[in-house]
Amino acid sequence: MRRKDRELKTLEEMMEVLRACKVCRMAMVDGERPYVLPLNFGAEREGDGIAVYLHCAKEGRKLEILRRNPRVCLEMDCEHGLIEAEKACNYGYTFASVLGEGTAEILEDPAEQRHGLTVLMEQQTGKHFSFTDAEASAVAVLRVRLAASALTGKRHAR
Repeated sequence: MRRKDRELKTLEEMMEVLRACKVCRMAMVDGERPYVLPLNFGAEREGDGIAVYLHCAKEGRKLEILRRNPRVCLEMDCEHGLIEAEKACNYGYTFASVLGEGTAEILEDPAEQRHGLTVLMEQQTGKHFSFTDAEASAVAVLRVRLAASALTGKRHAR
């Protein structure tokens, strides 16, 4: 990382940023072509890394791609703000971001599906929800495990 003064160095700092974010961009490779989607997500600490949960329809291009190549890159950002100045070249922008690489799993176990949706809804709403097996199986639930070694984070504050 070029700007070491802006680097997030601990998983706790990265989780703080993730808790403030609502949208995750998931990059995949579709044959020879990149494919990126914005998705709502939920994140939690898991051992020495972070687990990110996503959900989607049970069929479609995203799942077709992930079945062929489950390797993904996730990007989440927040804390956006323009830093104004007198000269155009002195303008800046505040932000916080986390980037990680991992493998997407399509969860089949009902307990894991319910857990993933609970984490996602807590992230999005700040409220705890419970799900039945039928509710959880109505959508595809994805988990991407991000090892600490596959994570980077950065913050530019005022």
